[in-house]
Amino acid sequence: MMNVNEILETIRMIDEDYLDVRTITMGISLLDCCDSDIDTSCEKIYHKITTKAKDLVKVGESIEKEYGIPIINKRISVTPIAMLVAASGGDPLKYAHTLERCAKTVGVNFIGGFTALVQKGFSAGDRELIAAIPQALAQTEHVCASVNIGSTKAGINMDAVKMLGITMLTCAEITADRDCIGAAKLVVFCNAPEDNPFMAGAFHGVGEADCVINVGVSGPGVVRAALAKADKTLPMHEIAEIIKRTAFKITRMGQLVGSVASERLNVPFGIVDLSLAPTPAIGDSVAYILEEMGLENCGGYGTTACLAMLNDAVKKGGVMASNRVGGLSGAFIPVSEDAGMIEAARSGHLTLTKLEAMTAVCSVGLDMVVLPGDTSAETLSGIIADEAAIGMVNSKTTAVRAIVAIGKKAGEELNFGGLLGSGPIMDISQSSCKVMIDRGGQIPAPLQSLKN
Repeated sequence: MMNVNEILETIRMIDEDYLDVRTITMGISLLDCCDSDIDTSCEKIYHKITTKAKDLVKVGESIEKEYGIPIINKRISVTPIAMLVAASGGDPLKYAHTLERCAKTVGVNFIGGFTALVQKGFSAGDRELIAAIPQALAQTEHVCASVNIGSTKAGINMDAVKMLGITMLTCAEITADRDCIGAAKLVVFCNAPEDNPFMAGAFHGVGEADCVINVGVSGPGVVRAALAKADKTLPMHEIAEIIKRTAFKITRMGQLVGSVASERLNVPFGIVDLSLAPTPAIGDSVAYILEEMGLENCGGYGTTACLAMLNDAVKKGGVMASNRVGGLSGAFIPVSEDAGMIEAARSGHLTLTKLEAMTAVCSVGLDMVVLPGDTSAETLSGIIADEAAIGMVNSKTTAVRAIVAIGKKAGEELNFGGLLGSGPIMDISQSSCKVMIDRGGQIPAPLQSLKN
């Protein structure tokens, strides 16, 4: 039970430090919507989603008003659609338009799950879905796509890596008139979690219950504010303790929201994702946390060490606050969505090479990075392969969400607006990896995959 001081502290966090619940995401299984006829399957999907999620937005808004806790997004994740394509055949775009219709009907911000899992090879429906991703994201507003191309257990599917480099570039090209927004709704994963509530990578795993509520909390501004009050001579282990205690408080709020939403929607509570998810708002930044830890600029020497400690302390604090921790749970470093990252990239302190090193210790990977308009599909595939290798060898989730700024050069900017923010276009190496990407095949799983 909270005492008066803790209640006042939480109110202050919300009012001054941008504390919020970033999302409540309803995960819905569509396995019982499979049908040999694609039109029948689409109607089953529409009926199930609009029935299960009909009160999701209303309940989220009622919790906001009752508890005074901002809930920024209400979202839905579904079973990987490639599995339904395998059963029905036909044009996967029909599924994308059905998901869009569902999102508009129930009023959610995004719906994720236009997804294929191809880490060990392609099954029926996988190639067709991947080929449809660019048009699916161009023709819809709320649909998000993801593809898992590798895992510690399976290795890396290099045929899929090549295909996704082309897909990522095409997504940018066909939405160039809208600041290449299509590419911002596509994530390529290694070791994708099945219970992730955050977009664009959320999907409802086949091992999940029929319907669950997952919560994604956020509080970079709260952690930064706590560190700003700390003595500049405190040793690093005491800084870690401050972060851990702050993460505990943030997670308790997420646990409360998830429990209440679960009860009111009559849906099982899934997980709380502890991830520190920044926004473009000044102060709500993971980069600013790292700078409060003692860095002059995010991206300088010491950045990776500070991020590693931050990620670890957030997890330690969070798991003490909830027995339902899952998803990604750590610190996000999406460049265009983080005011401090944007500043560091503009000033040249944060480079793509340094970002890649940081992804070895953060929660995800290269997220919302904007690349020059002449970036080739092979280069994108090489970036995906490198990130997947980091995830595979370290038994962690890594991902790439990269936007090629068609018609623009390094040093210019792309402005997405809203939570997606704006991104300085980062310079990249022009050295070719085409021969390596064209080899295709499979990078074998590492020795550490043999744990039985």
